[in-house]
Amino acid sequence: MDKLIITGGNRLDGEIWISGAKNSALPILAATLLADEPVTISNLPHLHDITTMIELFGRMGVLPVIDERLGVEVDPTRITTLVAPYELVKTMRASILVLGPMVAHFGEAEVALPGGCAIGSRPVDLHIRGLEAMGATITVDGGYIKAKAPEGGLRGAHFLFDTVSVTGTENILMAATLAKGKSVIENAAREPEVVDLAECLIAMGAQISGHGTDTITVHGVERLHGARYSVMPDRIETGTFLVAAAATRGRVKLKGTDAGILDSVLLKLEEAGAYIDAGKNWIELDMKGNRPRAVNLKTAPYPAFPTDMQAQFVAMNAVAEGTGTVIETIFENRFMHVQEMNRMGARILVEGNTAVVTGVEKLKAAPVMATDLRASASLVIAGLVAEGDTMVDRIYHIDRGYECIEEKLQALGGIIRRVPA
Repeated sequence: MDKLIITGGNRLDGEIWISGAKNSALPILAATLLADEPVTISNLPHLHDITTMIELFGRMGVLPVIDERLGVEVDPTRITTLVAPYELVKTMRASILVLGPMVAHFGEAEVALPGGCAIGSRPVDLHIRGLEAMGATITVDGGYIKAKAPEGGLRGAHFLFDTVSVTGTENILMAATLAKGKSVIENAAREPEVVDLAECLIAMGAQISGHGTDTITVHGVERLHGARYSVMPDRIETGTFLVAAAATRGRVKLKGTDAGILDSVLLKLEEAGAYIDAGKNWIELDMKGNRPRAVNLKTAPYPAFPTDMQAQFVAMNAVAEGTGTVIETIFENRFMHVQEMNRMGARILVEGNTAVVTGVEKLKAAPVMATDLRASASLVIAGLVAEGDTMVDRIYHIDRGYECIEEKLQALGGIIRRVPA
C-alpha cells in the first residue's frame, strides 16, 4: 500500500490543468447503458473509481475501447449479463448508478448493495422507491438489489425525494429517459454534475427540462442513440488546489476549469484574504504571501458550500489567523481528519456536527492516516504547511478522487513523493 511523504514549508506557485469530474464521469458512464448505439465519453479522469466502473462494464460483457482521441467508447448492445457483482460494487458506492439504466433499457438488473467511503449512511432506499414508483418490482436478497421492470417497460411517475440525493436524482433521471410518459422529479439535486449528466442524456436524444433546479421534468422517449460527450471539469479538485495554495500563502493558476460552478468556495477564499481572478476556462488565486484568515462555513446541498470541500477548509483554518467554525450538515461522520490534524499540532475541537478551529502559526509533521477521500486531501494540505516530513498512509482513498495529485503538486513546487509500503 503506497504512502505519500510530504516535506512542508514551500509556497505553492505555478500553473496546472484540472481533470474531468469523477462525480460527473461515473453517472455519465452509467448513462451509456441506456443507448442502443456506441457512446463516446471524453475528458474522463484517470482514477481508480473510473477504472472500477470500466471493469464493471467488462464483467457485464460491455468492453469499452479507447479511441484515437482518448475518448472511451461504450457499446451497450454487447451486454451479456445484467448482474453487477459484489466484489466490484463493494469498493465504490457509485456502482448503484447502473441500476436505473439497466432496468430502463434491458428490463431487469441485479446490483450488489454498494460500499465505498466510511463517512456515514447513504441509503439506497430512495433509488429503490423511485424505481418502484415507475412500476419496477424490487427485492433485496442476499446483499443484492434485484429489480424487474413491468410488462411494457417502466412508466413515467411523479416522485418527491424526502431528502436531496445526488445519486438518487441521477438514477431516477436516467431511468425516466426511457420510461413511457412523463416523469417529474421533485426536490431533485441541483449539483453541476447532475446538470452535466442531463446534458449528456439530451445529447443522446433524451427530453429533459428543469435540470439545475429542484424540479426536473422528463418526457420518456423510445430510444437513446449514440453521441460524443466531454465530461465537465472537477470542481472539487479545483477547490482543493485553490485551498492548498491559500494555506501555503502561494499563487496558482488552474486551467481547464470553470469558476461558475465554484461560487460558494471562491467567496470563502476571498473572505480568507485570497485575490482571485477568473476567465472562461481558468481561475487564478494569489495570497500575495499573506497568511489566510479563518472563515466560518456550513455545508449544505448545492449551490451552498459543498461537503466535499469541508475537510480542506478545516486544514486551511488550522494555520489561519483567528478562529473558524465549520458546521457539517450532510454526513454525520465527516470529521475523522480532525484527530489526525490535531496530532500535527492543530487546535480543533469537535462537538457534534461542529468543528471549532483555532489557527496556529505552523503545524508539525507526523505520520497520519487517510480515512476517506476528501479527508486524505486535507491531510496532504496539512503536510504542505507542516514543519518536517509528513507521511500520509492509506492513500488509496486519495487515488479514488485525485488524478496524479503528487505530480500536480510537484509542478506547483510542493515537495511530495509516493513511496511503496
